[in-house]
Amino acid sequence: MTLRQFEYLVTVVDEGSFTRAAELLHVTQPALSHQVRALERTVGTPLLDRLPRAVRLTPAGRAWLPFARAALADAERALTAARRAGGLECGELHVATVYSLTLGALPPVLRKWRTLHPDVRIRLFEHRHADELREAMAEGQADVAIGPDPAGWAGFTRSLGVEEFVVVVPPDSPHEGSVDLRVFADHGWVHYAPGNGLADVVDAACQERGFQPWAAVRTEQTATVPVLAAAGLGPALVPRNVLPETFDGVVLRPDPPVRRGLVAYCHKDPDPLTSAFIGLLTQAGWDA
Repeated sequence: MTLRQFEYLVTVVDEGSFTRAAELLHVTQPALSHQVRALERTVGTPLLDRLPRAVRLTPAGRAWLPFARAALADAERALTAARRAGGLECGELHVATVYSLTLGALPPVLRKWRTLHPDVRIRLFEHRHADELREAMAEGQADVAIGPDPAGWAGFTRSLGVEEFVVVVPPDSPHEGSVDLRVFADHGWVHYAPGNGLADVVDAACQERGFQPWAAVRTEQTATVPVLAAAGLGPALVPRNVLPETFDGVVLRPDPPVRRGLVAYCHKDPDPLTSAFIGLLTQAGWDA
């Protein structure tokens, strides 16, 4: 088995297609198929079911996949560590997070990092749900994760602050300032798709106040939620940091507040480069 074969099969799984994987890897489809079959012969069992319009993992493939991802991540980190130890100017930091943070709070940090460390590349891994982020980090996806506090995490963690949530309503709303979410108990909400971790935040906040929000519309895109709410499709609960500077909707503060703690975390004590990045994260003013 080779790391290249691992990369080929993982890419096929991620893309759901030999054709798209071959384009992404800049190899011919026959060459890609040959290497995947060679890997399966080495393993001794099929790892993929080849369907007419898609591919799916076999049970053996599902057992194999997390170890393959971890092996590829370890190889990437080994290369980066060797380059750092050799005094090379180039390097790469792997950062995993959730979508809401890449929309709002993280870009200013990355911009400042780029100014301070222009020769260190950032590879960003984004996840819809905090549970997905935690699982990816358990498989060794990145050097550091930024997101909600992962319950029971045995490795390194550093508190960053809190993520504040606000209610968005259209410009003609009679409400202003602070508002109890129960005011909107009978309204249809602009809600997140079930796989989006923010859907859990909305449901939990409303349930704490004695009602279950019903969705007038759901969307996969976190950035679309405040836009639809401002357009009058229903109230929405959104992280304050995802709102654009120019925004037509009215922003209300929930009373009592809705917040979730944010941390940076990784498997063990971070190396100097990762420590520098975490240090920059702690200066970002997440709860400002």
